[in-house]
Amino acid sequence: MNVQGSSLGEAWAEEPGQGAVLQIHSGLVRGAARDERGVLAFKGIPYAAAPVGKLRWHAPQAAEAWSGVRECVQYGARCLSAWEADPEPGPPRSEDCLSLNIWTPLQKTDERLPVMVWVHGGGFQFGSSASPSFNGSRLAQKGVVVVSFNYRVGVLGFMAHPELDHEAPSGNYGLQDQLAAFAWVKANIAAFGGNPENVTAFGESAGAHAIGILMSSPLAVGLFEKAIGQSGAFWDGSNGPLESFDEAHLRGVEFAKRIGASSVAELRAMPAEQLNAAAMWNFDRNPIVAAFSPNVDRHVVPEVPAKTFVHGKQMQIPLLAGWNDAEYFPFRALGLPQESAEVFRHAAQRWFGADRLEEFLKLYPADTDVQAKASADALAGDLIISEQTWLWLKLQKRAGQAAVYGYRFSYTSPYVPIASHLVEIPFVFGTLTPQFIVGGKAPPSDEDRALSETMMSYWVNFATAADPNGPDLPDWPAFGEGGVVQQLGKTVGPETNDEQTVRFKFLSSYRTDGAFPAAWRSERR
Repeated sequence: MNVQGSSLGEAWAEEPGQGAVLQIHSGLVRGAARDERGVLAFKGIPYAAAPVGKLRWHAPQAAEAWSGVRECVQYGARCLSAWEADPEPGPPRSEDCLSLNIWTPLQKTDERLPVMVWVHGGGFQFGSSASPSFNGSRLAQKGVVVVSFNYRVGVLGFMAHPELDHEAPSGNYGLQDQLAAFAWVKANIAAFGGNPENVTAFGESAGAHAIGILMSSPLAVGLFEKAIGQSGAFWDGSNGPLESFDEAHLRGVEFAKRIGASSVAELRAMPAEQLNAAAMWNFDRNPIVAAFSPNVDRHVVPEVPAKTFVHGKQMQIPLLAGWNDAEYFPFRALGLPQESAEVFRHAAQRWFGADRLEEFLKLYPADTDVQAKASADALAGDLIISEQTWLWLKLQKRAGQAAVYGYRFSYTSPYVPIASHLVEIPFVFGTLTPQFIVGGKAPPSDEDRALSETMMSYWVNFATAADPNGPDLPDWPAFGEGGVVQQLGKTVGPETNDEQTVRFKFLSSYRTDGAFPAAWRSERR
């Protein structure tokens, strides 16, 4: 096979039934043959050096170059997971996991297609880019280049320690991985037909939180031009703001003591699996206070992210963001007690103050046990996900320098019986994979596929031109002071969402300079 050209974005060889060979900065890569949609896929491309040995708990370093053609047809190893019950299928897990994947409809070397970079969720504790739900082929078929990547999570991704600060600011290595992946995209995506000046970051849950955090970070400026956030924003909520650097240091020191290490050198000498196993997490505990996760390191994260937005210092880029109707579904254990109406009311009084209890109960009524349970669910979803996503929209709109669009995903069907956290992802990617989290057993119907087509078109249109609207799509008005968002449900169209907006305003009133009370953290620990 003769490779045409010799420099980045020019070298390209493709023969029928075989994968294309492209030149990137590290060397030549060969992907899989075009699929039935005409899309090329390249998987497992290293975007950084293996974070092992002395590079454990270190900022990501450039990937080493290689000679010859590197076969990139399988996902790279998944990063080690801190979730005790992680059921995700995929390739083996390894500390050496910093790779990315690309889907492109590339037909000629000088194409400049919009680029969509997916940041996976998982509470900064688990997840990978290899999930079948994240297959980018269907989105790429619509005329974009899709990228996904792995980043370090849990103790290997977010441990801070005073001794590590002698090398560089510690903690938030997972966020630094994300910065490195976006930088790699900027440097290399032209070879895959992508426009490095038109990159959209999109992600869900921790992925959306990461994007909101990065938008508040000076280190991310210029790495992406638009953002899409699905169910997340600032990584705060019912446990107050994300950890301070002092709190993160304390967590790291306590962990080293607990595992019997007297120095970082001893920690680095331990097997990664041993460290990971000693820092397990589950959904009964909020990862903001019960796990290694993003903190205000004064390097990647200069201050509480919402504070940056309150003062208008965030990246002034177009934003599309929203939440799902039943965000509470995986997070019930993190909400207020709901054994009875009396217990719920007592907890609410302690939490929100006796002087505002009457106001609270008008928004989250608890006249009966059944009503209290429903209110507890709504409150959990609001505090953990929805309020901050709404605030993200509001503050970005207030800055007034870029287009802002909001949505509420309310769709249910036999395929997806609950509009829970997570369930919109297969609609966005068009994969319509099984909805195990909500017990969906029915295959997707024509109605499900129609909504997926609509959502994919909205997302691609926004990535292309900062506006989700397009031919043959229901009109999606910009987010405004009236709080208009697009309902993505049995019907698709704008709504004012008054009931939830009143709840969100009540919860936001507890923020001071963007931050929820620190006392919420200690009480909910």
